[in-house]
Amino acid sequence: MDATLSIPLHLALHGNNGGLFISRGEGQHPRRVIDSFELLYVKRGTLGIEESGREFNVGAEETLLLWPGREHGGTQPYTPDLQFFWAHFTVPDNQLSELQLDVPQHALVGRPEQMTSLFRRLLNEQELLGERQTPMSLMLMLILWEVTNSHAVGSAQDSSAAVLAASADTLIRTGFHGPISASTISTKLRCNPDYLGRVFRSFYQCTLTEAIHTRRIRHATTLLTESSIAIDAVAVQSGFDDAGYFRRIFKRATGMTPKAYRHLHMRVHINTA
Repeated sequence: MDATLSIPLHLALHGNNGGLFISRGEGQHPRRVIDSFELLYVKRGTLGIEESGREFNVGAEETLLLWPGREHGGTQPYTPDLQFFWAHFTVPDNQLSELQLDVPQHALVGRPEQMTSLFRRLLNEQELLGERQTPMSLMLMLILWEVTNSHAVGSAQDSSAAVLAASADTLIRTGFHGPISASTISTKLRCNPDYLGRVFRSFYQCTLTEAIHTRRIRHATTLLTESSIAIDAVAVQSGFDDAGYFRRIFKRATGMTPKAYRHLHMRVHINTA
């Protein structure tokens, strides 16, 4: 009796390679024409780039898809705070008609922590297994799926509710490391907390408290992978007063302890030019 289940995979793309770019505050994206798609995901800062005469300013938590055969290049020097993930992939001609993912060229990522985690997994697999096509392709499909579920830049609703939700999100983005809660946010915005909660959930598909935890955990993952400070210090710098509570929320969000997460995501391919 066979002990192995063999499942044929029909992949719609071939993953090539990827990396994490960290700016040194000099130079700019090279001008070139390549024969593969390139997906960029800006983690910090803003990337100025153009493709075939169309200019893009790709901000933090936004993606940009560059097409093969089209000339692209930087429009401004790299800023010192710029960091972005990149991945190259190709789509076989006979698969083009079968693709069902509608990937916007310029998008604001709806789940930045998930996107960052997927890119880090991609780079980790690349370090461990080399540029093997099947693992790279599967990871890139997951990454592109995240982009398809994001919002195309320029399509945001222009309404008072959208402005209110965005204002709450801004307060969370800038104040997550301090004492902030759904109550303090509604007080600052001078609105009913129940109404604010409903509006925020309708736009961001989560509660204000969940958004605060997400932002704090996102910052914690950065500290865990890019610094060697103690985990208790990571908790404090991410806005958690109680390190034990931080560990519980972190494991609930990521499926692993902070220590295990740090160990898993230390291997990344980084380039600075």
